[in-house]
Amino acid sequence: MMHEAAHAEHVALDAHELAEARDVAEVNDPADARDAFAGVVTPHLEALYGYCRRLTDRAADAEDLLQETLLRALRARHGLRDAERARSWLFTIATNAWRDQQRARGREVSTVSLDASDAQDDFSLFATLAIEDPFPYSDELHLDFLRLFRDEDIHAVFAAISPVRRLPLILTAVHGFSCKEAAAILDIPLGTLLSRLHRGRKQLERGLWQYAVSRGLVKVSDDA
Repeated sequence: MMHEAAHAEHVALDAHELAEARDVAEVNDPADARDAFAGVVTPHLEALYGYCRRLTDRAADAEDLLQETLLRALRARHGLRDAERARSWLFTIATNAWRDQQRARGREVSTVSLDASDAQDDFSLFATLAIEDPFPYSDELHLDFLRLFRDEDIHAVFAAISPVRRLPLILTAVHGFSCKEAAAILDIPLGTLLSRLHRGRKQLERGLWQYAVSRGLVKVSDDA
């Protein structure tokens, strides 16, 4: 029931943000053009808000980012030639708006050394679960492990991942974009995307395990 209430709240929020974006349209812009824009954007609002929420630390920041994204999309709507590409177009705008906000707040997203090999690449959740065996009678070891996490737990683990690695994960694993589409949204080469995606998955695996251990969700051996 709480999930359904939150879902309804987000949908209502998205509709409100879209209305605000339309209100700032140019006075001489035809009403049918604004309606056409709303028709293209509305099906993607829920996913777009979810993306903004995962990019930011607070719901209020996500709302601000969503509004800025819709305002930019409204102003740039004539550049969208193919309505079938609206989803990736909106996510690209949201990504760029988020980067601009980070720069404005003095939080430039650094890419220095993040594509280099590090110790986290050696971590394997599969191997760790097999060794620690926290569910000795389970036939679904990995699924049982993931069932330990609530939505807010997953959000906390995701938030701790380096931003340049988190975004490829969010775009592909959460929102279902292909690697090629995600690379285009982030404006990086496909090879860079694949490298960051691999390291992001490793960081996610380690983060999930450390989160579970630190909160007593699983019991581990003394020498772990």
